[in-house]
Amino acid sequence: MPADTLLTAVRNYLKLGPTHTCIMEPITKGASGRTIIRLKPEGHPTYIGIHYTLDRKDNANYLPVSQFLKNAGFNVPEVIYDNTGRRVALVEDLGDADLLSMKDEPWEVREPIYRSALEQLDKLFYTRPPKDLEFQPAFDEAMYRWEQNYFYDQLADEYLGMNPALVHELSEHPALSQMAKDLGASSRNLVHRDFQSQNIIAHDGKAWLIDFQGMRRGRQEYDLASLVYDPYMNHSAEDRQKLLDLWEEISEEEPIAPILQKCATQRLMQAMGAFAKIGRQPQQEWYLQHIPTAAAILRDVIAGSNLEEPLLPVLDEIETL
Repeated sequence: MPADTLLTAVRNYLKLGPTHTCIMEPITKGASGRTIIRLKPEGHPTYIGIHYTLDRKDNANYLPVSQFLKNAGFNVPEVIYDNTGRRVALVEDLGDADLLSMKDEPWEVREPIYRSALEQLDKLFYTRPPKDLEFQPAFDEAMYRWEQNYFYDQLADEYLGMNPALVHELSEHPALSQMAKDLGASSRNLVHRDFQSQNIIAHDGKAWLIDFQGMRRGRQEYDLASLVYDPYMNHSAEDRQKLLDLWEEISEEEPIAPILQKCATQRLMQAMGAFAKIGRQPQQEWYLQHIPTAAAILRDVIAGSNLEEPLLPVLDEIETL
């Protein structure tokens, strides 16, 4: 059992006896295929215990990417103990205050954390990893097409039950192929891959990044779009603009609007596919409630563009639910 393995890990690390009290609190958020537990050994600091399988290839990347980011000066939790043979790790406990938990706080309270997060995103653009550090497959044209097909397969077909012939026709629309080709033409810089509110922890007045095991090369705008158009937060148009203004201040450049729009479209399609797939699993229904929100944001993002033709039929179907 993963919980027993993590309990053994913390006992071994701290050299605790078998009767030493250690409270375990499951952390259920996220869908990375890992078991994550807060471990509270009596008389010691708390730790976050992670047990992972190799069912998802990116899980094996967590430890090497974590070490790379820590060495490069990013705010990431310290890995305190790891046993790759048993696929367990103990990491620093930064608490539960992520950006999502701050959703209803005024902008003045959230702004320092967003600023810190965007500063790290800007730094990631210029950071060069060791040549022998392997990441997940880069965002190229094929990867963007995979995300698009994931949207149609998991959301339109499996969840919405739309006509298979129509789903296939929509997924093959030339506007989608062109978007994948345009975005896939550049993938030189590192991206977090899941740069959203649940993966940014507020700690000591700064943003700390977690769940970065999917890091790969791609377009920086993908991470920016993930934060600005985050369905969990459902930012108002005013807050989106504040985030973009903050990014322009930090990066000293304005994002190219067509590229940001396409990255936002890709990210929202990927997220909606994930919501539909994960939300159909037992005790994961929480994800399904975010599909209408993501659909409304995507409708706004693609308004007036040639992406409406392949996407509006799916978004209209969501509105009928």
